[in-house]
Amino acid sequence: MRCPLETTENVELLLAFSSGELSGERAAVLQAHVENCAACREFVSGQTAVWDSLDLWEAPPVSMDFDRRLYQRIEGQSSWWDRFVLPFRALLLHRGLPVAAAAALVITAGLLLDRPSAAPVAPLRQSAQVEMQPDQVQSALEQVETLQQFSHLLRSESPDSQM
Repeated sequence: MRCPLETTENVELLLAFSSGELSGERAAVLQAHVENCAACREFVSGQTAVWDSLDLWEAPPVSMDFDRRLYQRIEGQSSWWDRFVLPFRALLLHRGLPVAAAAALVITAGLLLDRPSAAPVAPLRQSAQVEMQPDQVQSALEQVETLQQFSHLLRSESPDSQM
């Protein structure tokens, strides 16, 4: 037989054996194993001690007003929010709610009425007009054409284009 402490399924058998719930052939096999295995013997003796202690323990008697005190204690427990709001609850329900609503309305109206109107939009400027003489235009076009030719020559002479 494999040691019951090595497998999780068989530990349940040792617990049942320790509490005296097992009987018959299975109990006899476990008894033989426990006599030969020190780890199982220690486990069973520990569990037997626990069961013996539980059998000797007597619960104290319950008082007659136990239920009443328990329910009072349950009702007495409240959340932190309830403890925080409790002093203000009566004020808010009777006088505070209408006052708070009126204050919110006045603040909203004040924000909307006091808001400055949008600044007037400046009219769009007309684009600048440049007056040029025809000979100036001709000179500018020639310079652009010279730059394009120079740029084309640079691209054809670059080392990247030769590869």
